[in-house]
Amino acid sequence: MSRTPAPADAVLHEVAGGVFAYVQPDGGWCVNNAGLLVSGDSSALVDTVATEARARLLRERVLDDGRPVPTALVSTHSHGDHTFGNWLFPEATVYGHHETRREMMAAGLHLTGLWPDVAWGRIELVPPTVTYGAELTLHVGELTVCLHHPGVAHSTNDTLVWVPERRVLFTGDVIMSGVTPFCPMGSVAGSLRAIRAMRELNPEVVVPGHGPVGGLELLDTTEAYLLWIQRLAQDGMAAGRTPSEVAREADLGPFAELLEPERIIPNLHRAYAEERALGHDSSLDMTAVIEEMAHVFEEMVSYRGAPLRCTA
Repeated sequence: MSRTPAPADAVLHEVAGGVFAYVQPDGGWCVNNAGLLVSGDSSALVDTVATEARARLLRERVLDDGRPVPTALVSTHSHGDHTFGNWLFPEATVYGHHETRREMMAAGLHLTGLWPDVAWGRIELVPPTVTYGAELTLHVGELTVCLHHPGVAHSTNDTLVWVPERRVLFTGDVIMSGVTPFCPMGSVAGSLRAIRAMRELNPEVVVPGHGPVGGLELLDTTEAYLLWIQRLAQDGMAAGRTPSEVAREADLGPFAELLEPERIIPNLHRAYAEERALGHDSSLDMTAVIEEMAHVFEEMVSYRGAPLRCTA
């Protein structure tokens, strides 16, 4: 039997000069990555984590070796696994897309209700207090930190964090490593456009929202999976099949080893909607999304044949 990863399994490691990835295995539901940028007496965080225990460990690891307390924190999108720990960094100004702030406030702690058995601990919502629309540049010591909204992708409000001096790209959940992509609250086609934009940067290091750090191969896998989802949706609609029926008949092939294969269900729902020209715009009705996701989660549980596993 495999061991459930503990928060202490998380590793903060330097991927380029002054740029660190905080990777939490195994990268499954609500077990995300974060990042740290350090230059001189300045530091900044990219995302936090889901639970109080994980956030306290993140703070401990960030401040190890006398590193400065972060005074800036970038939330790459609104989802709670990337933002619930913001409150444990009160010294930091939180930056994010304007929809990140709105969606956080509208969704509240809804994520905790999906996995009531998780030891969430104390959570205080701390949404961005500085928001932007398309691009924003921060300066952390000698490091330039470029925030870019790629349009609707994993969510309506993703932020790509690019450190040009180190050629490191933090993707948020637009890219995951060893984990099935997930974009029911975003866009399949939009995610593909975002990947094309990321390729133009030609990063040497890609820090995904979940899973191990890699390079351009992480973009390749995500792109291939999403193109496959589009083809399944097109063929399924032509045959009059539902997303659930298509998912059950699909051969996962090279994607069979990705965590959370049940995400094929919501991804197909979104791809079907886009084939009908029902794309998400830049804003979501979070009440409707919460109701819709409850039904989609039921379909995922049915596809998996077991409750969705969350080790946060």
